[in-house]
Amino acid sequence: DAGKTGMLHTEEIIKTVSSEVSKYNFPLVVDPVMIAKSGAPLLKPEAMNALESFLLPKATVVTPNRFEAEKLADMEIKDLEDAKIAARKISEMGPKAVVIKGGHLNGEEAIDLLYHNGEFKTFSAPRLNTKTTHGTGCSFSAAIAAELAKKSDIEKAVEKAKKVVTLGIRFGLKVGKGYGPVNPMAYLYRESSKYNVLTNLEEAKALVEATPEVAMLVPEVGMNIAMATPYAESVADVAAIEGRIMKTSEGAKAVGNPKFGCSSHLARYLLEIHKYDKNKIAVINLKFSEETLKILKDWGKTISFYDRTKEPEETKNVEGMTVQWGVREAIKQIGAVPDVIYHRGDIGKEPMIVVFGEQAYNLAKLIVQLAREIGKK
Repeated sequence: DAGKTGMLHTEEIIKTVSSEVSKYNFPLVVDPVMIAKSGAPLLKPEAMNALESFLLPKATVVTPNRFEAEKLADMEIKDLEDAKIAARKISEMGPKAVVIKGGHLNGEEAIDLLYHNGEFKTFSAPRLNTKTTHGTGCSFSAAIAAELAKKSDIEKAVEKAKKVVTLGIRFGLKVGKGYGPVNPMAYLYRESSKYNVLTNLEEAKALVEATPEVAMLVPEVGMNIAMATPYAESVADVAAIEGRIMKTSEGAKAVGNPKFGCSSHLARYLLEIHKYDKNKIAVINLKFSEETLKILKDWGKTISFYDRTKEPEETKNVEGMTVQWGVREAIKQIGAVPDVIYHRGDIGKEPMIVVFGEQAYNLAKLIVQLAREIGKK
C-alpha cells in the first residue's frame, strides 16, 4: 500500500489527514499543492504552518514545484543550484526525500531534482512545447506512490514517474480550451500493448513463410515487417523481425523472431508517418516494381514518392534523417498522408516500396494477395 495527498485547502483538513495517515504504516507522497494553473490560491496562508508541522514530517517523498519549493524554503529559486539549497532546507522539515520538479525552471531540459539520504540525483527530459500539462503534478506524485506501493525504492519510483509524466504530457488530451490534461494512461497502454504487437508480428511472419509466392516481393536487402505500440516515441517502441526476411529457394524465410528495437530503418518510417496519421502503426518494405505500384493503385491505395537524388546534404549526411525527410516529401507531393511511399533509389541505394497499415498481420495478408495477383500474369 501507499498514499498520496494533493490539494489540502485548510489547516483543519491538513490536521485531519495527518491524523488519519498516522494510523497506517504505508509510504506517503505529499504533493504540496498551493496555486492552480489559473493562478487561484489552493492553500490558505494560515495552513502553511500546519503543512510543515504536521504532514511533511510524515512524508516519504514531498514533490513541490519551483514556486511551492520557494514558499517552503523561504528563498528564490533561479536555477538548479538554488533548487539544491531549497531541497536541503525542505528536508529539514522531516520528509525522507524531496523532489523539486523542474517544469517551471528555465532551460531546454525539464530537470527534476531528488534529494535523498544526503545525496542529489537529477532526472531529465526534453522540455515539451505543449499546453496539455493540466494534472502534471498530480500524475507525478500518484506515479511515485504507485511505484512505492510496488516496493520500488525511492530513486526508481521517481525515475519511473518521470517517464510516465513525460509521456503523459507528450500525448496529452487536447480537449476544451486553455490547458488540456495530461494522459496518465499513455505509459500503461504502451507497455501493455507490447505482447499483442509481438503476437501480431508472429502471425504475420507465419503467413509470409507459408506462402512461397511472397519471395518475389523480397528486395535484395531483405524484407521486414514492423509494428509500433500506441504512443510510440522511439525505435525501442517498434518491433520487427530480427535479421529481416530473406528470399530462399523455399520461399521467404525469417532470419529471427519478432523483437522490439531491432529495425531502425522501418521504425523511423513509422515514427515519422505516425506524426501525421495515428492509425498507421505497421509497415512492410517490398521490392520495387511498376507492376506492384499499379496493382496497389488499382486496389485504392494512396501512393506517393520521394526522390533520393534531391535529398539535401544536411539530411543525407546524418544517419536516419533520410527516412524522415522522405516521408515529409511524400506527404508534400500529394497533400495527404499516403498508404504507400516509394523511391527509385540512388547511388548504392536500392529502389524500394513501403506500405503502411493498421496491423502487421493485415499487411502480410495484403502482400500474399499481391504476390498471387502478380503470379497470375
